[in-house]
Amino acid sequence: MKKFIIYIILTVLITNSVSNAQNKADLPWSVNEATLIGIGKYNIKDTYLSDLKYTGFGVRILNERMKMTRLMDYNVSRQQIINVDFSVTKNPARNVKDWSGFIDYSLAYHYHFRPLQNLKVLAGTGIHALGGFIYNTRNGNNPASAKADIDLTLSAMAIYNFKIKNLPLTFRYQAELPFMGILFSPHYGQPYYFIFMQGDNKGIVNFSSFHNKFAMKNFITLDIPVAKCTIRLGYLNSMYRLNVQQIKSHIISNSFTIGFVKEFVAFRGKKMGQTKHFKSAFY
Repeated sequence: MKKFIIYIILTVLITNSVSNAQNKADLPWSVNEATLIGIGKYNIKDTYLSDLKYTGFGVRILNERMKMTRLMDYNVSRQQIINVDFSVTKNPARNVKDWSGFIDYSLAYHYHFRPLQNLKVLAGTGIHALGGFIYNTRNGNNPASAKADIDLTLSAMAIYNFKIKNLPLTFRYQAELPFMGILFSPHYGQPYYFIFMQGDNKGIVNFSSFHNKFAMKNFITLDIPVAKCTIRLGYLNSMYRLNVQQIKSHIISNSFTIGFVKEFVAFRGKKMGQTKHFKSAFY
């Protein structure tokens, strides 16, 4: 009788262990979404408008989504970033302004490596598209310069989870580097009126790579849980340099960001709400 009772207890324990392991393995993957607001310093120059550097401040809104995919047995994640920024800069004499606005979109797929228990290293590739303008308040004939391009990118990321006392923190560094694409650029001194109204559009679409363009983003974030929410602090360094059609331009910004992170499980494209029972692509 005693052996029978011991057998029953062991059977229940083993069954529960297997069931818990299966339930853990069957947990759904969550979507990690963050919305950040940033402010920082901008350095802008475009020789189509002026040979001078314009400096000032700008603001940005950034939305990031990250989730695992079924690729390579759930070892590849998909990351989507939409960034909108606007800046007001002035010439060295501080009597002329440049107004600029940009929207850019990144979509990347990363393979996850796990060299250490608390460290994930991600590497992959994706696409990046940008569109925007720079408007100079002094110029009369050619007051604005348009920017538009689409690139293939290389992307890498390191995510490290650690604790300070009992507070869990997540540190992330990410770099994105376009290496090949196409871009729009007028010829030096060519009015946009001739391009769009008179059809003088020869040569305005150009192949881009490291010989005429260098663009890179460095993104650092720290996730801090506070009460029932998670705050994401960040720093974004963005460099964008062109030398095409005898026009040199650069847009350099350094922004500090802050926002909130949420994790949710999506079912057939619909949000099913926040839950603790999931596996995260980010954490």
